[in-house]
Amino acid sequence: MLIPCPHCGPREVSEFTYIGDATKVRPAPDASADAWSDFVHARRNPRGRHAEHWQHTAGCRAIVRVTRDTVTHAVYGASLAGPWGEGEAR
Repeated sequence: MLIPCPHCGPREVSEFTYIGDATKVRPAPDASADAWSDFVHARRNPRGRHAEHWQHTAGCRAIVRVTRDTVTHAVYGASLAGPWGEGEAR
């Protein structure tokens, strides 16, 4: 599987480390222990197109938001995560 790093171009998935679901919303700092436990431990296992965070650990070290199909592993694009993300790499 190739992941299109916005800085380095298409790279093998072995250069990346999976960080987690990019759709989870972080609770407020004063949220209940149950809300934090759910954020840290509860995971969905979606089927189909899904947004994930990956880090390019063997390259530029950027954290990338990747849109990928969890069934076929087709990658539809990637962008830098956080406020640095502007356009999609293909």
